[in-house]
Amino acid sequence: MLTSLKGKSIIVTGGSKGIGRGIATVFARQGAKVTITARGEEALKTAVSEIEGDVRYEVCDVSDWASVQTMVANAAEAQGGLDVICANAGAFPQTKIIDMDPEEWDIVLSTNLKSSFLCVKAAIPHFEKASKGRVILTSSITGPITGFPGWSHYGASKSGQLGFLKTAALELSRYNTTINAVMPGNIYTEGLQGLGQEYLDTMAASIPLKRLGDVEDIGNAALFFASEEAAYITGQQIVVDGGQIIPESLEALEEI
Repeated sequence: MLTSLKGKSIIVTGGSKGIGRGIATVFARQGAKVTITARGEEALKTAVSEIEGDVRYEVCDVSDWASVQTMVANAAEAQGGLDVICANAGAFPQTKIIDMDPEEWDIVLSTNLKSSFLCVKAAIPHFEKASKGRVILTSSITGPITGFPGWSHYGASKSGQLGFLKTAALELSRYNTTINAVMPGNIYTEGLQGLGQEYLDTMAASIPLKRLGDVEDIGNAALFFASEEAAYITGQQIVVDGGQIIPESLEALEEI
């Protein structure tokens, strides 16, 4: 059993739905004080009303420095400091390179990658004051390991997070703060539902465990990185994908 996180102050960006909501749910269940963020207030209100535990929200544009600073400051004040920030917010519109407007590229990189930098930067003063901290990034297998048509910008942003992770681990060590990344495979979320049942069925068939992941599967991995038991782990990443990246081909799965 992991050391209790009861009473710890947690921020989860992009926490109103999908993987972020799953992460927030896991932490709240453990007795942590959780702030979830998103740009849409109604979705945040709904999530707060449905997640059991000590959960509050902050409306925040994670690509905007002033908005992130305000969000982190408000969360730390409301929750008595800051122990963990989960930089989870992300966007993944599916557009092939030939059809992509350069502005869409910029939006995805800002939402997914720039936001990780902004969250870390805003959290540093709180970690320095406490002489400890945890940062958990939600990266992906898409980009660092795999590719999929239409997600060149998404893949670039997720690969970029892992590049950022290594140097950030060095710089954050002076504050006794660790930073690690969870790399989800195909997780069943509202976003994936929008891609259609054929996509969901094809993806499930390509996974050795024969199912898409649950958002709380990612939350459990984040919980470990936030725990005292993970205090000597930094600059690392863990793949949570049901074995999706292992088979060389679909034929390999037919031999199971």
